[in-house]
Parts: sequence; structure tokens; C-alpha cells
Amino acid sequence: MARVLVVEDQRTLADALEIAIDTQPDLNCVGAAATVEDALALVARHSPDTVLMDVRLPGVNGIEGTRRIKATYPDIRVLILTANAEPSLLTEAVAAGATGFLAKDSALPDILAAIRTPIEGKILVEETSLAALAPVPESDRTGLTRREREVLGLMGEGLTTNAIARRLVVSAHTARGHVKNVLRKLGAHSQLEAVVIATRIGLLPPTAT
Repeated sequence: MARVLVVEDQRTLADALEIAIDTQPDLNCVGAAATVEDALALVARHSPDTVLMDVRLPGVNGIEGTRRIKATYPDIRVLILTANAEPSLLTEAVAAGATGFLAKDSALPDILAAIRTPIEGKILVEETSLAALAPVPESDRTGLTRREREVLGLMGEGLTTNAIARRLVVSAHTARGHVKNVLRKLGAHSQLEAVVIATRIGLLPPTAT
């Protein structure tokens, strides 16, 4: 059973998320925190698999909270819950180590599905979040090969390296090499960051998921 921590200062929403998560047979809400400080204490106590993190919190914000969690617990996946998917916010979040994004006004079934997505090993790139990234003309200076662009497209679909290898019928080692080259050429530190960057420069459509 996957353990989920909710970090949300709006009590009504936090309560609704806790109840919704706990009604699922494969999910368990280990608690809710209204601040990053409280969240860090609960992370240390319960070792959740996924943290559902609001961006705007009293005191330390969710981006910095994500950075602190990932610095100490790199295997924990942090899913950003935001009401305003600005390009600069998404860029900061991926740099901090966020696994994905979810609109704060999403329906509960969509939130539950999104929580499961990173647990299942995929990279969550929600359509509405990517749509907020206004593409700018591609500079044609990325130097991506045709194969690397194909790999980038699969990353935009949310596929992991192993899934990319299976789709392209290549070894995992070869797929990892292509992914590394894509990250290096785009100046990204993660597949999610690469997808965000690629969307901004027009290499991927805003509706990629």
C-alpha cells in the first residue's frame, strides 16, 4: 500500500484529500501538514512514498519544501498542487526535484489518479500545467538528433527510461544514453525538467502528457 502525505494549509481541502486517499484500497494517507516544517517532521516519522505539496504555504513555500525533502529523501516523489501554473513556477519546481504537477481545482478522481501516476513509476506532466507554458520559437541550437527527439517525445508522454527502451526495442543501457544526451543538450537535470524546457521552446506541444 502506497503511503501519501498531504501538505496543504487549507483545512477543508486537506481533510477532503485525506478522506479521499484513505478510501482507496491501494493508498494510505499518513497525515496532513499545514507547513513545510510540520511536513518534514511527518516525512521523517512515516517515510511516505509520495508527498502532495501545495505551493503557497505559510512561511516556507512548497517549492523550497520540495527541495528540502528531496535533499534528505531523494526517493520520495513530490507532486506539486498549484492554483497557478506559471512557467517560472514549473521551472523552479522541477529544479527542486518535483515529480509532477496537478491543478488545485482538479476533481478528486483526477487527483487520486495523479497520485498513483508517480507511484507507478511514470513522470506526471499534466496537460493543463503544460498548457501554461507559452511556447517560444525553437532556436534550432539544441543539437538533438532524430532519435533523441523521438526519445524526448516519449518522455513527454510520461514514459520512464525502461518504458522508452521497450517502446523503441532497444536495451535499457541504450535508452539511458539517449535520455542523458537529451538532458545534457537541453540543460535539464531530470526528465520532467527536460519536458518543461522542451515545451517552452516549442519542441513538444503544450498538450503533451
